[in-house]
Amino acid sequence: MSSFSLNSEPESSMAPGSPWLTIVGIGEDGRAGLSRAALAALDQAEVVIGGARHLALAAPVTAETITWPSPFADGYAMILARRGRPTCVLATGDPFHYGVGAELARLIPAGEITCFPHPSAFSLAAARLGWSLPDCDCVSLHGRTLERIIPHLQPGARILALSWDGSTPGKVADLLTRRGFGESTITVCEALGGPRERNRRVTAADFGISEIDPLNTIAIKVVPAKDARVVALAPGLPDDFFENDGQLTKAEIRALTLAALAPRAGELLWDIGLGAGSVGIEWCLRHPRNRCIGIEERPERAERARRNALDLGATDLDIRIGRAPEALTNLPAPDAIFIGGGASESGVSEAAWAALKPGGRLVINGVTLETETLLGTLYAQHGGTMRRLAVSRLGPVGGMHGWRAAMPVTQWTVTKP
Repeated sequence: MSSFSLNSEPESSMAPGSPWLTIVGIGEDGRAGLSRAALAALDQAEVVIGGARHLALAAPVTAETITWPSPFADGYAMILARRGRPTCVLATGDPFHYGVGAELARLIPAGEITCFPHPSAFSLAAARLGWSLPDCDCVSLHGRTLERIIPHLQPGARILALSWDGSTPGKVADLLTRRGFGESTITVCEALGGPRERNRRVTAADFGISEIDPLNTIAIKVVPAKDARVVALAPGLPDDFFENDGQLTKAEIRALTLAALAPRAGELLWDIGLGAGSVGIEWCLRHPRNRCIGIEERPERAERARRNALDLGATDLDIRIGRAPEALTNLPAPDAIFIGGGASESGVSEAAWAALKPGGRLVINGVTLETETLLGTLYAQHGGTMRRLAVSRLGPVGGMHGWRAAMPVTQWTVTKP
């Protein structure tokens, strides 16, 4: 196989800007499941690129065939080097549903791509179980952290999850059982749409399925026990959901802080002074595309926050060990910033304000007089909203009960012009 370069200029047999790349989704039924148009594109290509399994399913192929290289990303340069020449890429199922299509579309204009999708594993699994696909949570565990399924474990939920390999269903069953969802039904759908298709069902607690095909999809009907750890959809999760050393934004203040940060889908938060990670974690839980970079100078706290994030399925919390403001250098610009500790340190609030995108939100919580004085100065400079938050919780007083007040929190919220 000849070498390819992103900077190469191959001779083009097609007009620039016209479709030259065809992405064909293929299933376990091989060529038999392809439309006439997809077959024509496959047969007319000069080069067909795909995984070894895809190429075998598409056989016989008259064109030159190239197996995806390792690392996988090297294949993109190879495809771009063929720009303007008839090229076909084979992918599993629907190439734009957790597939290679979306990655290629980031590199190549949509007008230069023709795609022939095949039914995805999600569609096939829903059809086998008689589930309404729009009512299912579709998750990929292929090459991703297993814990990302945790926020989807809601009572009565139906989840379809793409597996990493044959061991994934058993690992999911163990996770469900440990978290109080052992009575949930798991259906392992193997090699969907082909002659080797097999569907087996069992409860998570009684999972004993063996010899699972690596190409499998997991269907889960969620049934929680009374003591199951359900990650609620509203902010302000119970404090005991977070392992901590006392450095924790308490549930009531946390809920109001999330409301002030006003998370929107796909946004990035900086959580400066991460502590147990509760605010950053709940930011990530508000939407699957939300991300957070947490800054924490103490390694033991950073590791504790990392454990909390995994335990609650907030897999997009990126923890950086360092001290602000130095640790803020060269980070991607945030849509919102929360400072829960260290705001009075020299240069922290100034660096945060400078880094914040226009229209971004900055929220600082303070409990000390020194931080409160700083917030008054910042309010005078930038405007925004100041409020004092006080919470009391009922507790035992001898043989009776009384209210115990937590330290009041002064909160400054501002939107950058």
